[in-house]
Amino acid sequence: MRVVVTRPEHSGERTARRLAEMGHEAVLLPLSKPVRHVDATRQALSNTEGTVAVTSAEAIRTLGAIGQPLKPHLSRPLFAVGKATADEAQKLGFIHVFASEGSGAELAELVSREWTDISQAPLLYLAGSPRAAGFEARLKGLNIPFQTVECYRMQDIVIDDATLRRLFLDASADAVLLYSHLTAKRFFSLPFLQRHSNLLTSTRFLCLSEVIAEAVPTSLHSHVDIANMPDEDSLLALLAAK
Repeated sequence: MRVVVTRPEHSGERTARRLAEMGHEAVLLPLSKPVRHVDATRQALSNTEGTVAVTSAEAIRTLGAIGQPLKPHLSRPLFAVGKATADEAQKLGFIHVFASEGSGAELAELVSREWTDISQAPLLYLAGSPRAAGFEARLKGLNIPFQTVECYRMQDIVIDDATLRRLFLDASADAVLLYSHLTAKRFFSLPFLQRHSNLLTSTRFLCLSEVIAEAVPTSLHSHVDIANMPDEDSLLALLAAK
């Protein structure tokens, strides 16, 4: 199958390798790229102590960009959404990593169960922008003190019509992988695709969650499949479902 991957470049390349191993043709279409706030992240670590939380692997990559000054902080407990993000944290050198499945709200629940130094210092949440509100909202609901520091910002990439024509007109796409609600909204708002909506009538849209699927236009809902679990293994399993 010819599969369009809408993740940022670094994550998209990893997904493309997995697709190639499965016998599919991967087509990369990153719609945004991270702008990293390395100095702000380094300062946030220096000014705090104790537990750290992240809801994206991009936050881990920003930590990696700090270099040698990160070393004294690798013993701090780190809570992460998803196994992939937790694995990246461990590869970077973090020793005490806790991973939740699913959403930011589920990560907050994990923090409430596992965080033992809650009375000592606020949780440091290294966040991206834009981001879903679930993690911070649930932390507040659980009366867990926290400090949010934006360590990166996702910047839209301008996609020219020639690229989209090559990806969708010159050869049809069998499936598009959608990993976030914002990315899905950006994909379907691309002017070229709005002008040539007929190009998508035979394409499947594989979504990591129901929230992401809500961004797919109503006319294409019959082409949507949602992963059983909000992880890439479940998402890619959908390719063999039909």
